[in-house]
Amino acid sequence: MRKFTTLICFILFVSSLSAQSRMTDGMQKAAFSMALIENYYVDDVDDGKLAEDAIKAMLEKLDPHSTYLSAEEVREMSEPLEGNFEGIGISFNMLSDTLYVIETIAGGPSEKIGLKAGDKIIYVNDSLIAGVKRTTKFVMSQLKGPKGTTVNVKVLRKGVSDLLDFKIIRDKIPVYSVDAAYMVDKNTGYIRVARFGTTTPKEFRDAILKLKGEGMKNLIVDLEYNGGGYLEPAIDLSDEFLDKNKLVVYTEGRKYPRKDYTSTTKGLLKEGKLVVMINEHSASASEIFAGAMQDWDRGVIVGRRSFGKGLVQKPLQLPDNSMIRLTVTRYYTPTGRSIQKPYTNGDLESYNLDVIERYNKGEMMHADSVHFPDSLKYTTLVNHRTVYGGGGIMPDYFIPVDTSKYTPYFKQIAIRGIINKVAYKEVDDHRNDILSKYPNKEDFYKKYTASEELLKKVVDAANEEKIPYNEEEYDISKDVISYQLKAYLGRDVYDMEAFVRILNDDSESFKKAYEIIKDDKMYNDLLNRK
Repeated sequence: MRKFTTLICFILFVSSLSAQSRMTDGMQKAAFSMALIENYYVDDVDDGKLAEDAIKAMLEKLDPHSTYLSAEEVREMSEPLEGNFEGIGISFNMLSDTLYVIETIAGGPSEKIGLKAGDKIIYVNDSLIAGVKRTTKFVMSQLKGPKGTTVNVKVLRKGVSDLLDFKIIRDKIPVYSVDAAYMVDKNTGYIRVARFGTTTPKEFRDAILKLKGEGMKNLIVDLEYNGGGYLEPAIDLSDEFLDKNKLVVYTEGRKYPRKDYTSTTKGLLKEGKLVVMINEHSASASEIFAGAMQDWDRGVIVGRRSFGKGLVQKPLQLPDNSMIRLTVTRYYTPTGRSIQKPYTNGDLESYNLDVIERYNKGEMMHADSVHFPDSLKYTTLVNHRTVYGGGGIMPDYFIPVDTSKYTPYFKQIAIRGIINKVAYKEVDDHRNDILSKYPNKEDFYKKYTASEELLKKVVDAANEEKIPYNEEEYDISKDVISYQLKAYLGRDVYDMEAFVRILNDDSESFKKAYEIIKDDKMYNDLLNRK
C-alpha cells in the first residue's frame, strides 16, 4: 500500500510539472517508467545508476558526440583544456611497472624541492607503486590533489644507494598546448599546437613573437593529431592571420539562430606565407582553423582529410555535478561548408571505425579515392578555388600514408614499446654523458646519431620479448628505429620540442609543407594566385 501511495503522489507531481513546463508524452512516459521500476521491481534498484544508464542510452540515439559525464569525468575532461590542474608538477612515463620522471615542470613544486628527471618514484604516501602493475590512472590519482595538500614520495635516484624522501606540497600546474616553436631556417617558423585550450591563444602569440624576433616571415602550423578543444581559441588563432571582419566560422541549430564569429585587427601574421598540416586525427577546433584559412585562401592545407567533427556541444550541468554535453548546433566554414562527416543516429561503432574504413577504401593512399558529389562543391572567397563539404577538411596538397618502412617486425617492436624502453634505459645510464657531449638540444639535434650499439640493444630487447629477428625487415625499418630512438632520447634529456623536431625530419607531411613554403611558384599555384 505504501508503494502504491508513493506512486500516486509521484504521478500527481509529474502531472503538475507537466502542466507547468509542458512535458511531452514521451517525457512523462520516461518519468513514469522510472517510478514503476523504483516501486515494483523484484529487487532493490540503484536509481542513480539506473538514471545514468537511461541518460546514456537516450544520448546514444541522438548523435556520436552527445554524451553523459560523471562528476569525476567532468574534472578529468576539463583539466587539459583549462590550462592547469593541481598536483606535484612532473611529466612521467610508466615503464616496466615503474614511474619514471621525464621532466619536472619549471617553477612547479617537484622542481622546487629537488626532484629530477630520471628519478624513479617507488612509494607514494607509503603505497608501493613500483613493480605492482599500477595503472597510469591510479598513479595520477595519488599524485594529483588539491592545492596546498601534501604528498610524500620515496625516490630511487641513479648513483644513490638509498631511497630519497621528498615531501611535496601540491600546487596549480600549467598544461601547455604549444608543444614546439622553432625556426626551420632563417625565414620559416614552425609551431605545433597539440590542443585548443584556454591558454592556447597566449601561448601561440608568445611563440609568434619569439619566432618573429628570430626573423620569421613565413609559418608552418602543425595540427596533426590535434583533436580540438574550445571554440574561442580556434577563432583567436584564425584572427592572427585574417584581415578585419572576415568570417571565421558560424554556428546554427534548431533552437539556436545563426551566430557569426569574425576576425579583428589585432593579428600578428596578416602577411607572409602559411602552410597548415592536418591529418585524419585533426578535429573540431583544428578543422575550424584549417577551414577558415582554406576558405579565405590565406594558406595551403597539407596532409589528409581531417576527422570531420562539426557538431557543437553545450555543457548542461546536473545537480550532482555530472554533465550532459548535448549537441545544439553545427559548425560551418566561411563558405558555408558543414565540417561534420555523415553519421547514422545510434550507430557509434561505424562512426568510430570511420578512419579504418578510410584505409580500407584506399583514401589514405590516394587522393582520388575520396569522392565528393557536386552538391557539396563550394568556392573559396578570394581566388575562387573549388573545395568540398561533406565532412572534414580536404587538404590542398594530399600526403599519402607512408607504410613502406613500417614492416611487421617494426610494428611488433612499436606495439611493445621497445624503442621507448631502450631509450629510457640509455638516458638512465648515460644522462650526464649525453649532456656533457651535447650541452643543449640544438647540439643534440644537429650532431647526434643513434649508434649501431644502441640499435643492437633494440634487437636484443625484441629477442627478450620473443619477437624473432628478421634481418630484411630490420634493414627496411632501420631508419625509422634510429629516428625514434633519437627522438625519445631528445625528449627525455631536453624537452618535447626536441622530440617533435627530430620526428619532423622523418615526416613526409612536414617535408612537403616545408618544400611548399620555400617554393613561391608551388605555393601560389596551389592557392591559384595569378
